[in-house]
Amino acid sequence: MATHLSHSQRRPPLLRQAVKIRRRKAQDVQDPLPQMAQEVEPQSHHFSPEERTLLYEEALYTVLHRLGQLEPNHVAESSELLRYLQEAFHLEPEEHQQMLQQALELEKPMFFLKATVKQAKDILGKDVSGFSDPYCLLGIEEGVGMPGGSAGARRRQKAVVRDTIPEEQIHRTQVITQTLNPVWDETFILEFKDIANASFHLDMWDMDTVESVRQKLGELTDLHGLRRILKEVRKDKGQDDFLGSLVLRLQDLHCREDQWYPLEPCTETHPDRGQCHLQFQFIHKRRATRASRSQPSYTVHLHLLQQLVSHEVTRHQAGSTSWDGLLSPQAATILFLHATQKDLSDFHQSMAQWLAYSRLYQSLEFPSSCLLHPITSIEYQWIQGRLKEEQLGELATSFSSLLAYGLSLIRRFRSVFPLSVADSPARLQSLLRVLVQMCKMKAFGELCPDSAPLPHLVTEALRTGTVEWFHLKQQHHQPMVQGLLEAGKALLSLVQDVTGDLNQCQRTWNKIFHNALKIDLFSTAFQELQWLVAKRVQDYTAAVGGQVSPEMGESLFQLFISLKEFCQLGPDPSKREGVLALDGFHRWFQPAIPSWLQKTYSVALARVQRAVQMDELVPLGELTKHSTSAVDLSTCFAQISHTARQLDWPNPEEAFMITVKFVEDTCRLALVYCSLIKARARELSAGHKDQGQAANMLCVVVNNMEQLRLVMGKLPTQLAWETLEQRVGAVLEQGQLQHTLHAQLQGVLAGLGHEIRTGVRTLAEQLEVGIAKHIQKLLGIRESVLPEDAILPLMKFLEVELCYMNTNLVQENFSSLLTLLWTHTLTVLTETAASQRSSPLASNRLKIALQNLEICFHAEGCGLPPEALHTATFQALQRDLALQAASSRELIQKYFCSRLKQQAETTSEELGVVTVKASYRASEQKLCVELLSASSLLPLDSNGSSDPFVQLTLEPRHMFPELAPRETQKHKKDLHPLFDETFEFLVPTEPCQEDGACLLLTVLDHDTLGANDLEGEAFLPLCSVPGFPGDEEPSELPQTRLPLTYPTPSGRPRDKGGARSNTGCRVGGPVGAWAGCLQKRKVRIRKGLLGGGSQQNQRIFGLIKRW
Repeated sequence: MATHLSHSQRRPPLLRQAVKIRRRKAQDVQDPLPQMAQEVEPQSHHFSPEERTLLYEEALYTVLHRLGQLEPNHVAESSELLRYLQEAFHLEPEEHQQMLQQALELEKPMFFLKATVKQAKDILGKDVSGFSDPYCLLGIEEGVGMPGGSAGARRRQKAVVRDTIPEEQIHRTQVITQTLNPVWDETFILEFKDIANASFHLDMWDMDTVESVRQKLGELTDLHGLRRILKEVRKDKGQDDFLGSLVLRLQDLHCREDQWYPLEPCTETHPDRGQCHLQFQFIHKRRATRASRSQPSYTVHLHLLQQLVSHEVTRHQAGSTSWDGLLSPQAATILFLHATQKDLSDFHQSMAQWLAYSRLYQSLEFPSSCLLHPITSIEYQWIQGRLKEEQLGELATSFSSLLAYGLSLIRRFRSVFPLSVADSPARLQSLLRVLVQMCKMKAFGELCPDSAPLPHLVTEALRTGTVEWFHLKQQHHQPMVQGLLEAGKALLSLVQDVTGDLNQCQRTWNKIFHNALKIDLFSTAFQELQWLVAKRVQDYTAAVGGQVSPEMGESLFQLFISLKEFCQLGPDPSKREGVLALDGFHRWFQPAIPSWLQKTYSVALARVQRAVQMDELVPLGELTKHSTSAVDLSTCFAQISHTARQLDWPNPEEAFMITVKFVEDTCRLALVYCSLIKARARELSAGHKDQGQAANMLCVVVNNMEQLRLVMGKLPTQLAWETLEQRVGAVLEQGQLQHTLHAQLQGVLAGLGHEIRTGVRTLAEQLEVGIAKHIQKLLGIRESVLPEDAILPLMKFLEVELCYMNTNLVQENFSSLLTLLWTHTLTVLTETAASQRSSPLASNRLKIALQNLEICFHAEGCGLPPEALHTATFQALQRDLALQAASSRELIQKYFCSRLKQQAETTSEELGVVTVKASYRASEQKLCVELLSASSLLPLDSNGSSDPFVQLTLEPRHMFPELAPRETQKHKKDLHPLFDETFEFLVPTEPCQEDGACLLLTVLDHDTLGANDLEGEAFLPLCSVPGFPGDEEPSELPQTRLPLTYPTPSGRPRDKGGARSNTGCRVGGPVGAWAGCLQKRKVRIRKGLLGGGSQQNQRIFGLIKRW
C-alpha cells in the first residue's frame, strides 16, 4: 500500500497550555541561578535494566534487518556491529546470544521503499508548442531479479509499468503542464517483500487532451510543430506520449539514495530523454520489537543515541584520551540504520542528537562543540507545530537544564577550566559559544520566553563565583597555628593568589568573555575581590597595632608590596567610577616604616661585611678589574634602590623623609665599605713580602672605590629624585631637597674621590722614584751614545710599569695616575734642565726624552689628551730645552728667522723707516740693493738731530762668510736723509733661499769721539727679492718700506740714555729668548765653560761677536 505524507497541523490549545506550564516550571528552576546557592544536579544518562533490555533488542533487530547497499564509511559486517552492541551495552556473551536468538525469532518487519520524485530536466517536448505536460507512473515489480536481463538485451516496451505491475500498485504523480523541467516533490511509500527480487519502475508520460485541429494550428510555431500535428492525426485520440522510463533493482540502492537518473527511451530515435531526480529510503513498518510497539520512534532513537554516545565517551576516557565528538563507524552505522528504518526526519534526528548530547554533557566529559551542529540544524528547520507536546516539553527542559549547568560551570570556571590544562581556554570558549547560539535560537525564545538575557546571567554567575572562590581560598590558607605572624603569612598568600587570579583574568579569561558576550570579567572580579581583600587587610593591620617586631615588619612589607601589585591591576583613578575600598591603604602600614628602613640597612650592612671578609682582592677578569666585594656592593645598593621603588610612598612629605633615610644609609654603607676594604688590604698584604702583590691589591682597592663612586653617582636616577622633587614641590621649601639629598651625596663622592686620589698617589710615588733615577742616569751616559739610545732604559721602564698599571687599574684611575706621573716627570725634567744649562749634550738628551715621554703618555689617544699634556710647565720646558740643545749657528739662524717674522708683523714707524729697492741677477749671481732713503729717525745727539748712516750686511754671517759689510755716506744733522746709493753683493743662489737669510739694514748715528749710536734695524728677507730662479721678472722694481726696530737681548728697547722705553717696536718673545741664550753662551765661551776645542769655541765666539 502507499500513503501520502501530510503536513503537521497547528498545536491544539491544550498542548499550548501544557507547554506554558512546563515553561513556568523551567523558569522556577532558572530564577535561583544568580544566587548560585547549590550546584545544578545533572540528569542521569543511565537506563534501568528493563529499558536497556528493550533498547538492546531494538538495536539487534535494526542490524538483523538492514536493507540496501552500504554507505562509504559504514561497517559492512553485521557480526562486527553485533560485537560492538554487546560491548556498548556491557552484556556477557551468554546474555548476548540469548537476546540475539530472541531477536532472530521475532517476526520480520514490513519493508517499504520511500520514493520521492523531486523533479526532471531536459525532457522531450511532445506538444505542438515544443513543451510537454509530463507526469510519472511508478511502482515495484516483484518476482524477477532483473527485468529481461540487462537493459540493453531486453527489448524495451512502451508501457513498462502498466504491463508489468498490477494497476492497484501503480502510483501516479500530478501533471505539470507546458514545461521541459517539471518539479513534483511528491513522496510515495511502496511495499515490497523481497529486496533481492524486486525492481523499481518509473515511466514518464506527456498528457494529451482532445483538441481540434484549429486549436493545434494556433499553437504552431515552426515546421517541427507541423510534423507533430501530422503525427497526432495518425494516433488515437487521447493517447499519451511516452517520454522515458527508469528501472532500478532495489538491492542496488543504498539505504538512502539521492541522485539524478537518466531516462531510458523505448527506441533509439531519441536516446537523450533528460534526467529525473529521485530520492529513495528503505523503511520498516510493524516492527516486532517491544520498544517499537510501546514507544514513539523518536524516543527509541533518542535512547539508543544516548546509550551509544555514552559508551563512546567512556571508552575514550578508559584509554586516557578525550572524545573528539566523532562517532565510531560502528555507532554511526547503527544509528543511521535505525533512523532510516524508523523513517525519522532530519529535524527529529537533530533534536534527538541535541537532547542526548545536552544530557550527556552534564554528566560526561566531552567537547561542548558537539552541541553546535544539532543547534544549527534545529534552528534551520524549526517549526513549532512539528513537535508534539511531550517533545516541546523535553526541548524546553533541555534548554533550561543546559543553561543552568553551563552557568554553574561558568561560576566555577577557575576550577573547571584550569589553565594548567592546555585546552581549558578553548573549552570555555566553546561552552560560551554553545550557550550564546542556544539563547539566540527561535526555539529557545518561544519555549523559554521568561529567561533573563544571557550576559546578565553570566555576569551574576561570575560575580557569585568570584566570591565563592575567594572564600574557598581563604579556607585553604587558614593557618594551623593561631597567631598574628601566622595569620599575616596566610593573608599574604591569599592576596598573592588573588593577584595571580586577576592576572589570569586580564591575560586570558577576559578576552574570551568579552568576545563571546561583551562582558568585562576583569572589572567584575576586581570590584568584588578588592572589597573582600580590603576588609581582611584592614582588620589584620588594626590587630597588629604600632608595636612591630622585625619578623612582623618583614611580613607587613611583603603584604604591602602584594597590595601594591593588586592595586596596580585596577583601573586608572581618572577613569574609574566611585571610590575603591583599597584607596589609601598605605596608611594602614605607616607604623611599620621604621622597622622596614632599619631592616633594609641591617641586611645591607651584613652583606657588605660578609662580602669584604670573603674578598681576596683579586680582579674578576681581564676586563673587570674590580673584585667580588665591589660586585656584591653594587648588588646591595641596587637592592636598596629596588626597595625604595617598591615602597613609592604616596604621601609626598613622608616619601621625602623615606628617601632621605635611604640616601643617608647608602652613604653610610659606602664609607663603611671604604674602611673595611682598606683594612682587608692591610690584612692580606701583611702576610706577603712581595711588593708587587701589595701593589696589585692596592690597584684592586682603588678600582673598587672607583666602582663604588660610579654606583653612587647613579643614586639620583635609581631613587628617581627628579620625580620626587616634582611631587614635593608644593610641600617643601625651595632648595630643601637640593640642600639635603645632594649635599649628602656630594659629601660622600668627595670622600670617595679623596680616598681614590690617596691610593693613586701611593701608586704614583712608587713609580716617581724610578722615573727620577732613570732621568739622572740619562745624563751620565757617555757622549758617544746617541740620544735615542740613551733614553731607552727610561722608556722601557715606563712601558713595563704603565702597562702593568693599565692592566690593573680601571681607565679613570689609570688616567689619574698618568696625570700625577706626568706632572712629576715635568718637575724632574725642569730641575734637571736647569742644572744642565751649560751642557748642550745633556739638554739635547733631555729634549729628546721630553718628546718621547709626550708620545708615551699620550699613547695614541689611549693615555692623556693633548690639553692635559701641554701644560704651561711643559711648554716652558720645551722652549728652554729647544734653546739649550740647539747649536750656536742654529740659534743664530732661528734668531734671524724670528726677526724676519717680527719685521713682517711690525707696522709702527715710531723709530723711523728705511726705503730700499732690491733685485737678484741669477745669471751674474749678483744681489743689487739700492738704498733710497730713511725718514722719521729719532734724534740721538744733544743738538736735537742725528748724523745717520746705514750699514748693510748679509745675515747670518756663517752663511755669507766672504762678504764684508757695506756702509752709506754719513749725513750731518739730518733726520730724513736721502742716500740714493747702490750696492752689489756677489752671492750664490742657494744660501739666499735658506731660512733666516736676510739683508740687515742697521741705521747708526755717527759719533766722532765715542761709539756710534743705534737708531734701529730693518730686515729684508732675501727669498722675497725678485729675480731668483722661478720668479717672474718684474717690469719695474718695487720700493720696500721697512720700519725700524730696536732689539736688546732681553727683548725690551732702550732709549739713548740707556733707560727702558715704552715707545718703538719691542723685540720680545722668541727673539728675546734666542738672543738671551746666545748672550749667555758668549759669556760661557769667554769663561771657558763650553766643552770642545779652543779653535771651535773661538769660531763660535766670533759669530756671536759679529752678531
